[in-house]
Amino acid sequence: MAGIIIDQIKNLRKKTGAGVMDCRRALENSGGDEKKALEWLKKKGIAKAAEKGQREVKSGLVVAYTHGDGDIVAVAEIACETDFVAKNKEFKKLANEICLQVAAMKPKDIDELMKQPYIRDEAKSVKELVTEAIATIGENIKVRRIARFELGEKF
Repeated sequence: MAGIIIDQIKNLRKKTGAGVMDCRRALENSGGDEKKALEWLKKKGIAKAAEKGQREVKSGLVVAYTHGDGDIVAVAEIACETDFVAKNKEFKKLANEICLQVAAMKPKDIDELMKQPYIRDEAKSVKELVTEAIATIGENIKVRRIARFELGEKF
């Protein structure tokens, strides 16, 4: 383990949700440097997500977010491979974050949504947020449909 301590692995795992062995390998490959380990995991996650991208998504959730006193509502259908993952708290959190993004940033369609900077971390796009979730959760995830309604807004 060449200088990598358990606390480093735990800390990296807490930040990324990656597996223990992936965190260990990332720290070993980066000489114990947490920033480099995060980059290594990010690259690995993107590769994992690309592999999963062709899998069929048959389950998921339809979630809604109501802003303020009900003057804005956003709805999103987020799909995954299994109903087990659809019940996972990380998947539910992602679905809620997508709804919040739709409410706040008013994307016209899914392509525009995926290109937008993520409202909680503008250093990454919504597409990167979904890719990270795919890597962490281990299943293909797709944003299938979105809608946003604002009081008094015409269709």
